[in-house]
Formats: sequence, structure tokens, C-alpha cells
Amino acid sequence: MKILVFIKQVPNTTDVKIDPVTNTLKREGVDSIINPFDMYAIEEAIRVKEKLGDAEVIAVSMGPQQAVEALKEAISMGCDRAILISDRKFAGSDTWATSYTLSQAAKKIGDYTIIFCGKQASDGDTAQVGPGISMHLDIPQVTYVKKIEKITVSSAVVERMTEEGYDIVEVPLPAVLTVVKEINEPRLPSLKGKMRAKKAEIPVWTAEDIGCDEKMIGLDGSPTRVVKIFTPPPRGGGRLLEGDPAETAKELAGLIKKEIIG
Repeated sequence: MKILVFIKQVPNTTDVKIDPVTNTLKREGVDSIINPFDMYAIEEAIRVKEKLGDAEVIAVSMGPQQAVEALKEAISMGCDRAILISDRKFAGSDTWATSYTLSQAAKKIGDYTIIFCGKQASDGDTAQVGPGISMHLDIPQVTYVKKIEKITVSSAVVERMTEEGYDIVEVPLPAVLTVVKEINEPRLPSLKGKMRAKKAEIPVWTAEDIGCDEKMIGLDGSPTRVVKIFTPPPRGGGRLLEGDPAETAKELAGLIKKEIIG
């Protein structure tokens, strides 16, 4: 049984740089961390392995060479092995192209039972990649998973967080599960895990290795584009209304009416 956990290395929120030409994030040489939601995905994948016994947890990341550090951290936490998906052809991929690329990696790995993802990435906040992987692989998905109540090799019963509370969903496996922070508390790497991660060799798969259609990856395969990024102009000083509340409310209503109607 193979449990896949897709993780992303993201820039620290205080150190985000944008390429002014491509309007994409600059990742090379930037201080980065594992996407916080992906830490919960790693932990849950390991817990499922511990519960079911005969399973292998494989961490997979798509990104530049420096993402190897994120994968080694995943191994230090308890993942059995890791794979980096890296190729200059992937540069500029939006969520559609990214989910396609990751689904191709899943197909190459094969024989997976569960794919875990974090709810969303801190540098994009779209929450689209997990569902996109599900679509490309044509397997079920459950998003916003806050608890796995029961799991076997063929199905899982999970609690899915909603605005009103939660749903209890039974899903056949294989499936994609995206998790929220309420699901667990990620463990700290053990000394043994750190030593194993230090020695681990991370294979790098290219677009050709995973059989990607080049029209589906990178900027060419991305139907959404960031046309322009700019800093919004500072707001004006505004106007402070003082005096009797009734008179102030009347004056404010008049100002709003004038602004809307002219």
C-alpha cells in the first residue's frame, strides 16, 4: 500500500519576491519552508501508515532543486522516501498545470491508495491543486478533512469541516484528501529521522520522466495568467464627522448619496 503526500516549499511570508518580467514568485535562493498546511498532511499520512501497518509513505514535491530540503524534512518526520519533480519546463505553472504535473507523477508511482495534500498553499491560497489532482486522476476527493474516523485499504470515513460544523463522508479508495490544521499536531523530527534524512537520496523526475504533454505544463499549459502585480496606492486621509449623532448621520447619508448618484 502506497500513501502519497504532496508538499510544496513556499517562501517565508516576510521574504516574498516577484519576478517583474514573468509576474511569478522568485523561488531560487529564497529562504523557504514547507507549506504549513502540508505539515498536517505529512503527519496524517504517517499516522495512517502507523494505523494500517503495511504501508509506505512517499513525499512528493514539484519545484526547484532547493525543494530537496523540504523533502528531507518530510523524511525526518517519518516519510519512507521522497521524489522531487523538477524541470525548467514547469516554470510559471498555474494550479491547473501544477495539478496535471503532480497527477502524472502519481501515475508513474502507481498503486497508490491515498493522496494527502494540505488544504491550500500559503503563497497562493487557491485550494485548487488537491481537487485538480483528483480530477486529472479521475478519483474521488474529500476536501477540508478535519478527522479520519475509520480507514481500511478500500475506504475511509472522514469528517469534513464546513462553515456550519462538519459532514461525515465515506469515500472509496484511492482518493485525494486535503486536510486542515484541526486534524492533528505535526510531530517534531526524531534524531534517527534526521540521520536517515541526511543520508537519503532524492530522485529528480523531469517532465519527460513522468510523461507530461508539454502543452499542459508551465506557462504554455496554464490557462490563467498573472498579467500585472502592483502595490495599491495609499488611501487618502478620509474625513471625520463630529457633532450631534442625528445630524452626523444625516450628513453622512447625504455624502454617500452624493458619491453614488452624483
